[in-house]
Amino acid sequence: MPLASFALVILAAICHATWNLVAKRAADAGVAFVFAYNLVACVAYAPWALWLIATGALTPSGPVFGCLIASALIHLAYSLALQRGYQLADLSVVYPVARGTGPMLSAIGAFLLLGEQVTWLRVAGLVGVVVGIAPIATDGHVGAFSRPAARDGVRWGGATGALIAGYTLTDAYAVKALLIPPVVLDWTSNTLRFVLLLPAVMRDRAGAMRRMRGYWALAIGVGLLSPLGYILVLGALSLGAPVSIVAPAREMSMMIGALFGLLILGEHVGAPRLAGCAVLLGGVLLLGSS
Repeated sequence: MPLASFALVILAAICHATWNLVAKRAADAGVAFVFAYNLVACVAYAPWALWLIATGALTPSGPVFGCLIASALIHLAYSLALQRGYQLADLSVVYPVARGTGPMLSAIGAFLLLGEQVTWLRVAGLVGVVVGIAPIATDGHVGAFSRPAARDGVRWGGATGALIAGYTLTDAYAVKALLIPPVVLDWTSNTLRFVLLLPAVMRDRAGAMRRMRGYWALAIGVGLLSPLGYILVLGALSLGAPVSIVAPAREMSMMIGALFGLLILGEHVGAPRLAGCAVLLGGVLLLGSS
């Protein structure tokens, strides 16, 4: 993978780990929080996206509009599934399951649907990423997934991972084949999600405002970081990086999240978690060299 693409993916992983930690703190706000951070994203990135559209960076066509709508719907389902998972289970279960199944399914889809080349280095790197996620999430406590809440986390994390694969493949086609600018694709997706969520929120506006009490600062953080992280990923794809490399390489966010916990929050990070970080990093390096 080109160095520029690799750097974009690393920056995206930092953004992704950060906004997921923030979103977990607002899990109780549910759909209202998803709506709020989509509103922030729509407003914050509108000048950039509209300038690109006004200067002719987007070529309107049936496939372009179809891809924009499909991307928005899949991203909406992903946002709701992720937030529901965070309501029912721990971040340390939902997040790794989603981020483990997502790149695995994305890579398989890239091989089967996008015709990307299968190499031993890519397969080995993908396996390294997926295998490394488990000890990062559990710190070696294999019973972590046996609790009832953890089983809910596995179910919702798996559903979220499938949706991650769906939007990854859809958006890769959008920026690679249809040449949709990454900022326009992400901003359009956020805007359509905002419009689709608006009726549900307006039906109980007082309840939504009550649930968001104390969470607006967090919504601003997620609204700024979530699009930025994904725009960086789409930028790497638009530069020619293969989906089967970019999707699992994004999972450096798992390692970064563990390091954030150790260095910033003072959380315990044992030998199994560090070993998982090493395996995941090795997988990412293999992907980067293939």
